[in-house]
Amino acid sequence: MSFIIRLLVTTALVVFLCWLLPGVHVTGWTSALWVAVVMGLLNVFLRPVLVFMTLPATLVTMGLFLFVINAIIIMLSAYFVDGFQVDGFWYALLFSLILVFCQSIVNGIFLKGEPRKM
Repeated sequence: MSFIIRLLVTTALVVFLCWLLPGVHVTGWTSALWVAVVMGLLNVFLRPVLVFMTLPATLVTMGLFLFVINAIIIMLSAYFVDGFQVDGFWYALLFSLILVFCQSIVNGIFLKGEPRKM
């Protein structure tokens, strides 16, 4: 059940952030749902490889380089999903920062008593 809630939260946040940021565009809720699904899949399969490959940069920046990895995943999602467009790396990075912050807050509210499974 928590997977569905996280997917819906991410979908709603994608729509909200596309409204908020002028350099990020989504055509509708269906595209936003696909963005959430593709980002989830890329986070499961590609993110561990990218984190391992960039471990020295992540250690030197004390973890801040992980936001760059998130921006890369967002740009890849824009490549794979029709109806989702990011106008550049800096918009993807800003989208990533705000998305992670908002997801932490909203997931903390909706999934308060539910333990997170790794």
